Parts: sequence; structure tokens; C-alpha cells
Amino acid sequence: MEQVAERIAVGQHGVVTRGQILSAGCAARTLERRVTAGRLRTVHCGVYTLGPVQSPAMEEMAAVLACGRHAFVSHLSAGVLWRILRPDARPTHPHVTLVGTNRARPGIRIHRVAELAPDERSARDGIPLTSPSRTLYDLASLLEPRALEQAVAEAIALRLVALEALAAAAERYRGRRGAGRFRDVVQGDARPSRTRSTAEERFLALVRKAGVGRPKLNTPVAGHEVDFFWPEHRLVVEVDGRAYHSSPKAVDRDRRRDADLATAGYRVLRITWREIVHHPEALLVRLGRALAAGR
Repeated sequence: MEQVAERIAVGQHGVVTRGQILSAGCAARTLERRVTAGRLRTVHCGVYTLGPVQSPAMEEMAAVLACGRHAFVSHLSAGVLWRILRPDARPTHPHVTLVGTNRARPGIRIHRVAELAPDERSARDGIPLTSPSRTLYDLASLLEPRALEQAVAEAIALRLVALEALAAAAERYRGRRGAGRFRDVVQGDARPSRTRSTAEERFLALVRKAGVGRPKLNTPVAGHEVDFFWPEHRLVVEVDGRAYHSSPKAVDRDRRRDADLATAGYRVLRITWREIVHHPEALLVRLGRALAAGR
């Protein structure tokens, strides 16, 4: 039985169902003895894992197997699997969307829908889950606006979906829960922005609150990827984060980078974590002057 279970579990992130084991010709009494002896560990009713070592996606795979053939990993869980959310966003209980059924499962967060269109269904590493666009729409009812914008920007950066496709999807979901927030992000005037550090996120919040233009983030300029860029002012802002410590090598690299940008006709303003956190008003004055000088 262990060989049968292991063969099946290899392609299912380390989990196997009771039905799969019985269909392979193993006796029910033998299965129960293995469970009682701890040779098979119960994850959900009728779903087992073989040992203490777990696949990173074992919980999500076990959840959809427990819920049946009309189940898809969704919401926060799908966001983590698509890598548009950070791993620490993984919920305590896996999120699963069930189509056309009214079933509850302990330890699983169930979302029921009457229908899930073919283009809203997908799979990743053998796990059934909602498509990237449907996942982002589902996240609109769970995330704060800026967190949703980050998720959308990450999905676009990973080339999972195009912004134009998301804008079209927003019309499909018009009138549903979370549709307004979703539409604001994907059909807004500004392209969704993705930051790579806490310092960048704090600076972006400061810039938006002050209404200081609409910079591009983490975008290529003169052969370098810069943190913030105001094209109409030819101004680049580079953020030295909280953990920044300038070694001689790093200082030399930054000088060469700044020189390349200056040669190409761009001005560079470097700001620090301390300025962002402790002197935001003075920082905005610096930024305002730099922008004005580029008009």
C-alpha cells in the first residue's frame, strides 16, 4: 500500500485520497490499519500524506482534493501560488472556490460560486486554481487598495496577465462585490506601481499624499533600472533603504551609475531612509525644487 500511495502522491505534492488508494486495488481494512498506525497521516477527511516532510504546496493540493472535482484554489491561497502575493500572505486555512455545490470542509475557507468560466480556471504545478485575472478580482474584496495595486503590478511584471486584459475583465465583474475597487486599480489613470522595499513603499506613499506628479517605478533609464523616474522632468530618484550601508565598492558603483545617467541627460536625486521617516517635509521640499528645475 505504501508503494501505491507514494506513486500517486509523487504527482500530487505528497498527498493522496482514500478513493485513489481504493481504486488502485488496496483493501479498505488495510488502509484503515495504515492510518491507525500513523503510516498515513490524515490531512483532511479522506486525504492523507505519507510522512513528516511536506511539499510547499501540500496544504493547497490537499484542500482541493478534499473538496472534489469542482474545487479550485483561490483568493489569498491562489495569490501566493501565482507568486503575486508574498509567501507570508498564505492564510491559516487554504481558500478554495467551489462551483455549483454547497459543501463545507473543516480547516478550509470555502467560497461558493454558481459558475466559473473556462478562462477563469487554470492550474499551476498540477494544482487546480483560479486564473490570475480571476484571482486578482477575488483579492479586491480582501486587500486594501494599495496592497491590491501591488498584486496587480506583480502579476503584470511576471507576465501572468496584461493590464488591458484586466481592464476588460473589470467590465465582466461590474456590479459584483469588490468590482469597484478592482476597476479603480486596473482602469485608473496611472499604471499600477510595484515597489521592492519598505523604503520605496514609504516614499511612494509620501509622494502620492503630496500630489507630486506620477513617477514611474523600477523602470529602465539609460541602461539602468531606477527606483523612481519623472520623465517630463528628466529626474531620477534613487532610494537608499533602511539597511543601506555604503561600502567603497557600492559607492563606486553608484557613482558610475549616476555618471551614466547624467551623461544621458538625466538628473539624479538620492534620498535616505532617515529623510523619508524623520524629515518628510524637508524631503518634499528637496523633491519639489528638483522637479521645478527640470521644467
